[in-house]
Amino acid sequence: MEYQITVGLEIHAELKTRSKMFCASKNDPDEKHPNLNICPVCMGHPGTLPVINEEAVKLVHRVGLALGGEIQKFSRFDRKNYFYPDLPKGYQISQYKYPLVLGGNLNGIRITRIHLEEDAARLAHEGAGKSSLVDFNRAGIPLMELVTEPDIKSAKQAREFAEELQLVFRYLGASEANMEKGEMRCEANISVSKTNEKGVKVEVKNLNSFRAVELAIEYEVKRQIELLESGKKVAQETRGWDENKESTFSQRSKESAHDYRYFPEPDLPPMEFSDEYIEALHAMIPELPEQKRKRFTEEYGISANLVETLVHECSLAAFWEKVISELKDWMREEDPKKFLEAMKVAVNYFTSDFLGLIKEKEIPPEELLMTPENFAELIKMIVKKEITSRVAKDVLRKMVEEGGDPSTIIESKELKQIGDSVQLEAVVKKVITANQKAIADFKKGKANALQFLVGQVMQETKGVANPEAIKEILAKILG
Repeated sequence: MEYQITVGLEIHAELKTRSKMFCASKNDPDEKHPNLNICPVCMGHPGTLPVINEEAVKLVHRVGLALGGEIQKFSRFDRKNYFYPDLPKGYQISQYKYPLVLGGNLNGIRITRIHLEEDAARLAHEGAGKSSLVDFNRAGIPLMELVTEPDIKSAKQAREFAEELQLVFRYLGASEANMEKGEMRCEANISVSKTNEKGVKVEVKNLNSFRAVELAIEYEVKRQIELLESGKKVAQETRGWDENKESTFSQRSKESAHDYRYFPEPDLPPMEFSDEYIEALHAMIPELPEQKRKRFTEEYGISANLVETLVHECSLAAFWEKVISELKDWMREEDPKKFLEAMKVAVNYFTSDFLGLIKEKEIPPEELLMTPENFAELIKMIVKKEITSRVAKDVLRKMVEEGGDPSTIIESKELKQIGDSVQLEAVVKKVITANQKAIADFKKGKANALQFLVGQVMQETKGVANPEAIKEILAKILG
């Protein structure tokens, strides 16, 4: 029987602000010492008053505008009431009726709303659940929540949406959205139904990796189908995700909005936003991932794989663009016809050698010792046939490991390609004298004998001779 899969996502992201949402305590997701970044406000002490973090509001608005949403000119905070050990006040300051942003779209998935709230503390469970410790460093950190429409039809589509959203957050500087650190968490609302029937929504909470998002949805779809096939009903509930067992498990019955007894937050004033404020924010939206994909594909004609690598690593993208800019400047001055050749060489060395080296050495792109100017200079030397491919690879490794410009490295190690034909011919004659068997094989028509001789000359010259020039001299001498 055919089943219809319907998925909506709720995605939380901790915002990149200096201080917490309603107090001056430091917002530091990397703090390892528990209960250090706290104060009476974020600890919910009696008599304290919250103050709205203006930067957090702006970051949410930036995300909303980037996703095509509409900034609401009137917005306010609400009090969401529930008790849990990670909630110091016994309630959470959130938004319900009047969120900051309504609407939007990403990857063809409609966005319902984006609102702002404070994060809860972090629980550390010990002794197989016999005791729990609470770290309040995270309590009160600005937390953005984005809710989608139930437009998602597969686990793969959900994962791709979450991955693209993480990129958007990073491009905007709104959040690092590192899922391993809990800076971005996903919840999936999943229902499975027969055609023309309404399904029952099941929420799977706290999915902390893209893999978990995909696997949890796949598992839950399969579980619900099996229940329906056996004639049972799917219960509306909240479920957790067990990473080790790769399965969901029941946590509690699903709450409705009235369970939280929302009411306007009495300690915070409502917010109003002008057209001028919204226009100013519009002007601050940078180039976004999809725009960069389109531009890189059209402007550079590079492969889809390289485009994705550059889109996902902004520092690498900036490095690449600077390299191409340097090559264009050089070509304008010396030989405009050589630009396409230089581009081809740059793509080859960037993709196969440079990216391989930084992966091998585990060097973050932002910590590179080699500059784009150095890389572009190396490409120029290859195109101008001043160095061989073998020398270029050795020099590139040296530049990645230690930095420095290629001309200095080449000069210090005497690696410049031999341009003197008389000098090269002398080396070829020496190799011929030492390899008479290979000469005999060559004269018998054995093709690999020529390649062997070229290799011997390259070895003799430490890789700095031009292989094509070697072949020409061998052909000349051997007739």
